[in-house]
Amino acid sequence: MSTGRNCHIHPTALIGDGVVIGDGVTVGPHAVLTGPLTIGDRCWIGAGAVLGAPPEILGAAHPETWDEQSPHRGVVIGPDTTIRELSTVHQGSERVTTVGAGCFLMNRVAVEHDVQIGDRCVLSAGATFAGHVSVGAGANIGMHTVVHQRRVIGDGVMAGMGTVVVKDVPPFAKVFGNPVRMRGANRVGMSRSGFGETEVEAIASPYEAGRMPTAAELPAATTAAFDWWRSRAQRPLMV
Repeated sequence: MSTGRNCHIHPTALIGDGVVIGDGVTVGPHAVLTGPLTIGDRCWIGAGAVLGAPPEILGAAHPETWDEQSPHRGVVIGPDTTIRELSTVHQGSERVTTVGAGCFLMNRVAVEHDVQIGDRCVLSAGATFAGHVSVGAGANIGMHTVVHQRRVIGDGVMAGMGTVVVKDVPPFAKVFGNPVRMRGANRVGMSRSGFGETEVEAIASPYEAGRMPTAAELPAATTAAFDWWRSRAQRPLMV
């Protein structure tokens, strides 16, 4: 274990080998942190959180003790991220499980093996992300949303509470329902992220018409987000 400066780690927390903790990190009572695990500066880890447990895959190796490292791909938590009580983040099996910088994971969030969460995401209470899910930067995921394995959620998506994500959701979409349905663009989220009215309308108009924006319609500031999503999406919500 390696711990940075000015950390506040509760004496009941269990921290195993291969855990690297940055500066100014707070770890709450009865949290369990097992390596390989890297936690960035100024993170806040809530009571009973479990970070770095083995992948929930039948036959995956489980360490004999809580002190030793898991023989898997590890977990990386970005700086300035809050992970509230009873949340879990599991080791990767094929790629490192990651939670980006400046994220807020509310209580009882489950981030399963090989999931990659972008920066500045909000994952509300009870949300569950099955293995190999990818979530773009700035997504806002509602309470008790369930995301099917290997699904891709684009940058700036707003998913309403109780959504069941069985298809890949394009950037800046507003979605909810079981199964997930497109409900237009996340206009409020785009505006708060600094997009101008013209840029918001360029995404909102085609979404509200039930289609994807064409390459010519995409504002330059959104191109990278759409390129990232298209490079990973296998079952797009809209084509």
